[in-house]
Amino acid sequence: MVKGISKQVIVVQAPDPKLFEQAIFILKEGAVEAGGVTDQQLLSEANRLIRSGRGEKLGIRRIYGPIWACAGALLTGIAWVICALL
Repeated sequence: MVKGISKQVIVVQAPDPKLFEQAIFILKEGAVEAGGVTDQQLLSEANRLIRSGRGEKLGIRRIYGPIWACAGALLTGIAWVICALL
């Protein structure tokens, strides 16, 4: 729970309410004042993120996960071979 802090939020209704009723986006401090962003631009960006089903950074994580798993398996195999040879 946040006490004593006022944040600007955007609440967007979910396009498919089977699992979620709404999404809440918390705006960065000064994002609206400094960036010259309109309310319509904020709402369209929030809707775009909801329709895409994931954030932009999540695609990178999807690639690196299997790579790290393979690297860990390879290192474990090498350690096992070294121990077996000793």
